[in-house]
Amino acid sequence: MANTLTGLIPDIYEALDQVSRELTGYIPAVSRDSGIERAAVGQNVRVPVTTEVTAQDTVPGANAPNTGDTNIDHVDAQITKSRHVPVRWNGEETKGLSNAGTFSTIQADRFYQAMRTLVNEIESDVHVEAYKNASRAYGTAGSTPFGTAADLSDFSGVLRILEENGAPRTDLQLVLGHASIGNLRGKQSGLFKVNEAGSADMLRNGMTDRVMNMAIRHSHASGLHVNGSGADYLVNGAKDTKSTAIAVDGGTGTILAGDIVTFAGDGNKYVSGGLAGTSLALNKSGLLIPAADNTAITRGNAYTANVAFARSAIALATRAPALPEGGDSADDVIQVVDPLTGLAFEIAVYRQFMQVVYHVRLAWGVKAIKQDHIALLLG
Repeated sequence: MANTLTGLIPDIYEALDQVSRELTGYIPAVSRDSGIERAAVGQNVRVPVTTEVTAQDTVPGANAPNTGDTNIDHVDAQITKSRHVPVRWNGEETKGLSNAGTFSTIQADRFYQAMRTLVNEIESDVHVEAYKNASRAYGTAGSTPFGTAADLSDFSGVLRILEENGAPRTDLQLVLGHASIGNLRGKQSGLFKVNEAGSADMLRNGMTDRVMNMAIRHSHASGLHVNGSGADYLVNGAKDTKSTAIAVDGGTGTILAGDIVTFAGDGNKYVSGGLAGTSLALNKSGLLIPAADNTAITRGNAYTANVAFARSAIALATRAPALPEGGDSADDVIQVVDPLTGLAFEIAVYRQFMQVVYHVRLAWGVKAIKQDHIALLLG
């Protein structure tokens, strides 16, 4: 097979340099499994997780107790998409642009657009998986966070949820949308003061590194969650703390995954996994306060989702798309790794009758591994 793509590498990396500067906050923030092997849609990438253990009484004896085995569980991150963006040229186009001296620039721009399309789609998929699998929420739906000057309670409120749920503090992330970032830049003057913030990053670059041990990231994917129509549901039978399956009766309409629900007498805002029949699912770790029979359930309003999480709570698996045995008819195939997001794009070239087409492609899947290590900051 002729190595026909080598000469395109400068153009491809020029395009990657632009794609890397898109507002991708989720892709670099989550746990990643970006292997070089190929995978098909529906194939699982297994992510090991450790189950909880219990303490035991210490009893003196002649021999150490034969205990301590741990079950290593796993979560499967399924490859759900295999996508490509074609870039095609014919001889007339190539000749005309080459004579004008613009072919290389326009070709780089077309690769840029192809990669940008895939990056944005992956970013959106990670955002949806993250916010719909959050445990609880802080803030007011429809009110942008950080809107009160010198008030950082939105940081502390969402961080409290992660801390109460036992999330590891070593690698916490907070991905914000445009409006929330705008309030940080426009109203939180304390972050601009070097003597208070310890850095001039917010003032000079419009972005800061960490606040309250959370890495601050900015994503274009943060959008409006449109909630269901459910109303007037009641708890059917008392439920204890940590319950995630709530039987309901009465009421009408839908409660969708990602909807915020509250229970009378409980100030917590729970993220719903959706209503199926008469069973309302709550994401882990479930109820913090027991719910009595006939407790009223209220569905929250639509909101913009800003998401805080531990990096290990969400896994993104990327692979090169599956090929038939022996490969396909591509003249050449290379992989180019984006140095900032770490995504490895596969680029293949197919020579056709008086034209050539390049495929920029990638397969991926995303999975929320630990729901109780994800929290929403409502906007």
